[in-house]
Amino acid sequence: MHVFKFGGASVKDANGVINLGNILTKYADKNLLIVVSAMGKTTDLLEELTQSYFQQKENSAALLQQLKTYHSDVLRALFPDENHPVYNQVANLIVEIEWVLEEPPMDDYDYLYDQIVAVGELLSSTIVSHHLNARGLKNQWLDARSYIITDNTHREARVNWEITECRVQQDIPAILAKEMVVTQGFIGSTSENFTTTLGRDGSDYSAAIFAACLPADDITIWKDVPGVLNADPKWFDETQLIPELSYLDAIELAYYGANIIHPKTIKPLQNKDIALYVKSFIDTENGGTQIRTTKEALPIPSFIFKINQVLISILPKDFSFIVEDNLSDIFNRFHRYRIKVNMMHNSAVSFSVSVDDTGDNINELLRDLQERYAVQEQRGLELITIRHYNNQTIARVLVEKEIIMELKDSYTCQLLVKKQGMG
Repeated sequence: MHVFKFGGASVKDANGVINLGNILTKYADKNLLIVVSAMGKTTDLLEELTQSYFQQKENSAALLQQLKTYHSDVLRALFPDENHPVYNQVANLIVEIEWVLEEPPMDDYDYLYDQIVAVGELLSSTIVSHHLNARGLKNQWLDARSYIITDNTHREARVNWEITECRVQQDIPAILAKEMVVTQGFIGSTSENFTTTLGRDGSDYSAAIFAACLPADDITIWKDVPGVLNADPKWFDETQLIPELSYLDAIELAYYGANIIHPKTIKPLQNKDIALYVKSFIDTENGGTQIRTTKEALPIPSFIFKINQVLISILPKDFSFIVEDNLSDIFNRFHRYRIKVNMMHNSAVSFSVSVDDTGDNINELLRDLQERYAVQEQRGLELITIRHYNNQTIARVLVEKEIIMELKDSYTCQLLVKKQGMG
């Protein structure tokens, strides 16, 4: 059994769906479970729609129409016969959003987010499943919410592994013995059948959950890059493909923010010793990157860039020491506002962190912290992480940059910087 995951970029339009089918044609003899993300930027659109609805803005109807038009264009390109049943199925899924929008928001934002945004994956997987069947790639569409069971932490749900594994093994292996399975990434369900989501970009994690629970022989994530590169091409003109990575190095790269795979994806695969391949859906003959158990060290330095960083420095108002109870309180406040720390440093009387500038929740956190602490902030910074660094690699990233904070260990160097000349 094998798990393939296709992200939003791979199914952003009709040609992408056709290309997905072309890829699967080469693997038609394998027992394949296919995990599909929402098409293109659909998740962004649905997030905007959710926020508009929750705040009762006037553009909700226009955003919903964008969703309809986008998917209608894909449908007409793939299914010229508008009597094809996929049209009704897609329309019925969009009606689920319309039902929510008909009434003023009564539930909290995170719950509403999951009910609305999850529809993106249901739409894409429905279209993909019908297209594959139309071209002779027999498959069964399954609702991931019937298998991935979570707690009720909406927008960042935690998986109940025992129940999930039981449900996956109950009937999916038997289906895979006969035909492919098409299902969704990103979404799950509580035991009370309320839809949940697994965190932004959680489709990789969904694929890993299915792979670990089957268990699969391997998992392949199809992306718009040749594999895992040592730097993001939008930052570096010259990047190198890393043909093989250990689970440990992959986890470290994901933890520090490398845009290759969801950070939670690796651990379930490592636990079951399931190899992960990252391949290009554009150049399918390229070998890509294999992530597996290996003692080989990362062969080349890797660079991870995170822009729009906020440095938050926290000091007790009475200038007492930063001790365990202070740190516990601080981390609880960060968790309350769903803010993840990218870099941190503490001294006897201060605690400093670098976080993504995510907007309103940062401002709410700062106001909350100021009730108990003296707080300073600095925005517009950039965090550079180098794995397997040396002096040359550090010098390479510091051109016209000024270091604000620096942390090093044997393998990793983190540099919080600003452009020279900034205030």
